[in-house]
Amino acid sequence: MKKILAVVLMVSAAGAMAAPDMDKYARSCQICHAAGVANAPKTGDAAAWEPRMAKGMDALVQSVNTGLNAMPPKGMCNDCTDDDYKALIEYMAKPAQ
Repeated sequence: MKKILAVVLMVSAAGAMAAPDMDKYARSCQICHAAGVANAPKTGDAAAWEPRMAKGMDALVQSVNTGLNAMPPKGMCNDCTDDDYKALIEYMAKPAQ
């Protein structure tokens, strides 16, 4: 019974992960991350994202909020929440299909 409950909880948690808002990606992240402008890691380039993801999601979200290198604070998405940033980062770091 405990195993069934654990599986149900894991499936529920996976389903609860926010999908990225592709409109927010298109009007903010894509501007730099699609082409790697100013050394931004390209969307879908898992190798480029790997060392960044190793820092942990909280550190990445903090970098977006405060800005990092050429990326301005809030990453050009002033209406994004931290959850939006998390979903967008996960989307960009996912290997290209």
